[in-house]
Amino acid sequence: MSTGFGLIIVGDEILSGKRQDKHLPRVAELLAERGLALSWAQVVGDERARITAVLRAAFEGREPVFCCGGIGATPDDHTRQCAAAALGVELALHPEAARLIEERMRDVAAEQGVPFEPERPDNVHRYNMGVFPVGASLIPNPYNKIPGFSCRGPGGAEVHFVPGFPVMAWPMLAWVLDQRYSHLHRQGAWRERSVIVMGAMEAALTPLMEQIEAAHAVKVFSLPSVDHPTYGRHIELGVKGAAPDVEPAFAELLAGLRACKAEMGPELVRP
Repeated sequence: MSTGFGLIIVGDEILSGKRQDKHLPRVAELLAERGLALSWAQVVGDERARITAVLRAAFEGREPVFCCGGIGATPDDHTRQCAAAALGVELALHPEAARLIEERMRDVAAEQGVPFEPERPDNVHRYNMGVFPVGASLIPNPYNKIPGFSCRGPGGAEVHFVPGFPVMAWPMLAWVLDQRYSHLHRQGAWRERSVIVMGAMEAALTPLMEQIEAAHAVKVFSLPSVDHPTYGRHIELGVKGAAPDVEPAFAELLAGLRACKAEMGPELVRP
């Protein structure tokens, strides 16, 4: 089965509905492209005590976790401080982060045709974006050089912190997956196969699903729909797991559906 990852999304704007979350589907895609998958996801608002509690649980877990949002330096950004509190460590300006932040400020000044003024209050404040929990390692940001960071919990779980902006977060998460977890990649080894079953009820198909899971090292899934524009009321019924296990399990699933005279539509394959 695939290695599980966790995802934490931080921000009042998601919970209030002011913005729609885009991280969950994209993170799922990034993982699936590498034969990996999410085990869980959680959205938390901009409340320090709650963020700290969620991060503490993540650090005490076993799977790697991505955390998107709240690592800036405005009053409503609390994730860096909460990560330190969850780990019981101090915050400190990371030397390499400071260098990258200064490099970014110099680049912006050059683009604007003005001298770089390191003592200007807004420039001094920008260094706060490099204040991370002691012991953190950096995640490079190809968009504007302002890095994210990673921390390891007492149980060995790593939590990787990136900005909330998708244009920054997604390439940073891809870098983490390719640089830190390439040994877990299973491209081509993980597969889903499913079939559309017309007008079916999940309860009627449950015995068949249990039979398949008991006989094969796969997960069986059912995705019901009551108002699909093409298929109407139907269930997408399928299996997922390592490619060699999926094929015989799916064949048995189809045989079981034919035996109960289920009306089947198209078959779907997802690598």
